[in-house]
Amino acid sequence: MKILILGAGKMGSFFCDLLSFDHDVAIYDCRPERLRFVYNCRRFADASEASDFAPGMVINAATVKYTLQAFQDILPYVPEDAILSDIASVKRGLPEFYASAGHPFVSTHPMFGPTFASLSNLANENAIIINEGSPEGIDFFRKLYGKLKLHVEEYSFREHDRTIAYSLSVPFASTLVFGSAMKPQPAPGTTFKRHMAIAKGLMGEDDYLLSEILFNPDSIEQLDRIRASLDYLRKIVADRDSSAMAEYLAKVRSNIREENVL
Repeated sequence: MKILILGAGKMGSFFCDLLSFDHDVAIYDCRPERLRFVYNCRRFADASEASDFAPGMVINAATVKYTLQAFQDILPYVPEDAILSDIASVKRGLPEFYASAGHPFVSTHPMFGPTFASLSNLANENAIIINEGSPEGIDFFRKLYGKLKLHVEEYSFREHDRTIAYSLSVPFASTLVFGSAMKPQPAPGTTFKRHMAIAKGLMGEDDYLLSEILFNPDSIEQLDRIRASLDYLRKIVADRDSSAMAEYLAKVRSNIREENVL
């Protein structure tokens, strides 16, 4: 298949490397300097170059802020039957775009951002495939993610947003609170250093991405859960209530058992 990738960032380059040995791959980025680091593919610095390439699938790997714009820029130059796909972690606006674009589509969310995951070993990572797309597109990504040994769940757009509010909003918010309350430590312990490494990794993400994930309407419910739990923990500590603390710790251990985590 001829596959056009939009965006030569970390994820765009990853998909280029992954697909270019089995497919005819081209990658487009409006910043030509980013194309210096992609190989075994065609490199386009102008959207119009996609016209002669005539891809059968377009994989949009642009950052969340520019996902919709990247689609709009390339649409005039791809065949009407080309499958449009995105890997965005925030799906806001995409269902409406796909409904109006007139193309077959598939939307997925590889949940292994390059900040924390090892892209060379993804056996313990997860991905979501939206089950509202074209059967051909869904089958393509089932096989692709299966090849990577990812654990795959299939959700509707709505189910995806609810899941992301839990799986991303909770750790993002918790890490932001840690970072906002911390003070420099001349002799930090191991736990502190590990939390700090996570915080630094998160702060390396794009501000727009962080904001959009937290602006998910379902995030408020998760933030309220965090606040209620923190208020309860504060009361336990203030009261020096050993019995309540034991129950609280037992509940935490139950929540984080391996069998309860994807």
